[in-house]
Amino acid sequence: MALLSRPRQNLEYVPSVSMQLLHIWKKVRQNRWGIGLREVFGALGPGFLVSVGYMDPGNWGTNLAAGAGFGYQLLWVILVSNVVAIILQISSAKLGIATGKDLAQLIREQFPHPLVLFLGATSILAIMATDLAEILGGALGFNILFHVPLLLSALLTGFLVMGLLALARWGFRRIELVIIGLVSVIGLAYLFEMFLIHPNWSGIAFHVVVPQFSSASILVAVGILGATVMPHNVFLHSFLAQQRLSGPEASLPEKRQVLRLAKIDTIAALNVAFFVNAAMLVVAGTVFFQHVANPANLDLQTAYVSLMPALGSFAALAFGIGLLASGLSSSTTGTLAGQVVLQGFLKKRIESWVWRVITMIPALLVIALNISSIQVLVISQVALSLQLPFTMAAVVFLSRKPALMGSFVNNRWTSGVNFLIAIVVTLLNLLLLYTLFKG
Repeated sequence: MALLSRPRQNLEYVPSVSMQLLHIWKKVRQNRWGIGLREVFGALGPGFLVSVGYMDPGNWGTNLAAGAGFGYQLLWVILVSNVVAIILQISSAKLGIATGKDLAQLIREQFPHPLVLFLGATSILAIMATDLAEILGGALGFNILFHVPLLLSALLTGFLVMGLLALARWGFRRIELVIIGLVSVIGLAYLFEMFLIHPNWSGIAFHVVVPQFSSASILVAVGILGATVMPHNVFLHSFLAQQRLSGPEASLPEKRQVLRLAKIDTIAALNVAFFVNAAMLVVAGTVFFQHVANPANLDLQTAYVSLMPALGSFAALAFGIGLLASGLSSSTTGTLAGQVVLQGFLKKRIESWVWRVITMIPALLVIALNISSIQVLVISQVALSLQLPFTMAAVVFLSRKPALMGSFVNNRWTSGVNFLIAIVVTLLNLLLLYTLFKG
């Protein structure tokens, strides 16, 4: 079942629920952009295929480590990461809409062969690191809820993901609806826990807007960035966005309208992801910070056990259900992204089950060696953040080429913002390497 072998789907996107979209919402209601409410609400779906990667088990691991170790201190990192993600994902969507090709295809066509090999290899390794966290999260969810051994749980997660991907034979919309349902489960699980914990709202507001970090929190802070802004989502979004066009010869007005919907969708979906991630950190910061003897020993399994006396069995059950939903949904979209990247770089059809089997092997090894889940999740996200600057640089470079982008080429201001973000992310990664090797 090759993703690229299917006919094009008219993928449409989701409206915003954020304050950032009030101005856009008014224009939509007035139909000033040629987009009515029916078009906006009919767009619900594929945006969550990208946003679910921002709520995957890697985020659970880094948010748990951040909250348990540093309280609310790193909430601002989630906000900054969300802003970076929105800008980067919109640039990726624009790239796909303007060219009718995904990022992997464009890199193969536009860059020298040695650079293509480097970017292809690092991108594939980054997606494998992503899938490691996602398979592990799904396995932990099964283990927590049903006490199934982790090794068997990982295999069960992989088979269920293949079952979800098989729904594409009856239309891609079915996958979209399943993912929306799973994302809703994640959000409801943390909404339920937020009602139970009675957090310090003034402290939350302070740390969202006031940057603070220490030498001890640098690794976790960069891990949050890696968990929030993920290379595979950039590749996947460039593919999904251009699939919304009617065909290779789509008119300029059609492309512009598709891009407007993609912007609305991106801001909406990633704002949902921001609130979920912030809720994860707040719950961990309220329940575990200064209340557990050694936060470094806290992983997703022990967090579940610790929630039971703190918030009750229903809260712990919600944690397990949300983690399972996160693992299944993010592993499904991760498999789609891996297939897109492999087919784009190799220029040949790749069956989804091949990628699924390849990426399950590292997760099975981690489980067999009994390595701490929280360490694996954090380190996997750090690996993503180390590859991210290369993906960002490719998007920045390609988006400013007039011959490629036509009237969609980024102006100087947009290119400058994208370049600045790429530089900041690169500097953070250099700081991370210094911290790891020099202490």
